[in-house]
Amino acid sequence: MAEDRTAATAKRQKTLAQELTDGHHSKRIPLRQKIAYGFGDFGNGFMFDLGQAYLTKFWIDAAGIGAGAVAGIFGFTKIFDAFMDPIAGSVIDNRKKIGKAGKFRPVMLISSFLLGIMTIVTFTMPDLSPTGKIIYAYVVYMIWGAIYSFTNDPYGSLASVMTRNVQDRSFLATSRQVGSVGAQFLTGIAFIPLMTMFGGNNERHGYLIAASIFAILGVVMFIICYLGTRENVKVHRDKGAQPEGFKDYFKVIFTNGPLFAIILMTIFTISAMNTNNQMMVFFAQYNLGHIGLQPIVNAIMMGTSIVGVFMIPTLTKHFGKRKTAMVSFIVGAAANILNFILPTNIATFIILVTIGYTALAIPNGITWAFVSDVIDYGEWHTGMRKEALTYAAFNFSRKLAQSLAALVSAGVLAITGYVANAHQTPRTLTGIKAAMTLYPGVCLLIAAVVVGFLYKLTDDRYTKIAADLDNGVWEKGKIGDKDIKK
Repeated sequence: MAEDRTAATAKRQKTLAQELTDGHHSKRIPLRQKIAYGFGDFGNGFMFDLGQAYLTKFWIDAAGIGAGAVAGIFGFTKIFDAFMDPIAGSVIDNRKKIGKAGKFRPVMLISSFLLGIMTIVTFTMPDLSPTGKIIYAYVVYMIWGAIYSFTNDPYGSLASVMTRNVQDRSFLATSRQVGSVGAQFLTGIAFIPLMTMFGGNNERHGYLIAASIFAILGVVMFIICYLGTRENVKVHRDKGAQPEGFKDYFKVIFTNGPLFAIILMTIFTISAMNTNNQMMVFFAQYNLGHIGLQPIVNAIMMGTSIVGVFMIPTLTKHFGKRKTAMVSFIVGAAANILNFILPTNIATFIILVTIGYTALAIPNGITWAFVSDVIDYGEWHTGMRKEALTYAAFNFSRKLAQSLAALVSAGVLAITGYVANAHQTPRTLTGIKAAMTLYPGVCLLIAAVVVGFLYKLTDDRYTKIAADLDNGVWEKGKIGDKDIKK
């Protein structure tokens, strides 16, 4: 018996060594599934990015809501959305009747149809009193956020059950980020021209038509994702487990060190990106002098970032996910801060904002691979697999970041005396520029520090963990947590 155990241990060590040498393990999934997965974030982006980039301007300029009130709307509704994520995650993880379509794909598909409808409703504003408009905006956007949680949580969790292969996960992260940035690119260059084309003398009508076009495209993208993906990973699920509540939610966060690091990092990265996107239309119209420059700047900035995202598999293969993210954050921070310091010039602005945005898009893409890794780490560390709840905890940080970005964007406009469709004072122009460049620069510096000092789940350590899970070893005690702390 002792000889058998010794032989088995030696064989296992040899297998792990070979896996580390090869840089991967587990069965690979077809290319078509990896590509189809990215279409889901095209769908997300076509509906989500409209709210982040254009809803502020719609509410202030077209609907006539004050900038301070808009800051309050975004701030409150995003906090509300953040608390919807653990509810959505708990509901999804507690599903008992799981059919052939899988645990996550059906929920994602059904919710995407509802999200498309609410995206259109969000860009409407009835003729109400000033107070009525504010109440309408609160209610509609809260409903939108709740449905978004039931769309995005299962979509994000899906990657963790498609594959455990390190290279495939990097590809899935790339595919998703291409979808995300691709949606930003298309909405960034097409929304304002569509709104202008269909608006005529009725600006609200233009917003509604443009939002409807992208909402329909978003639903189509989710249909492609649903049809093209599969839940391939066989995972251990305790059928007798008790339904989760907020106690389990906080346990997921505070017993998973790598997840906590990703949550903290995301608060800064997503608030940086969203502030950039929200302020671009204001910066183009007032600091650069013409709103028509917005789609041009976005085309260059987001088009280049798509090229950068395609480099993720190569960069992570040679340098690892963690180091690639850190260096990208530092480069992005330097470009944004320099853009704030230099006098406003269209040429230097475009060059530096493009460098900063591309340097942010790369680690934002890598983040999706980080999330799948920390889901597996949580299972390995505790013996319980909570995909949707873990993703909900991560998504909580994204909602906090979105709230922070909205408060910064609309708050700066309110504090510096912004007046819709009027000549802006030097103080307002400086505030717009600071929100557009300085704030993202500082955020990316903090993100680099968080990843460098707090995120310890390297690719080599994850490969060992994934091999243990593939071999059915997940109970805490069989695998010492010391391995992750070395």
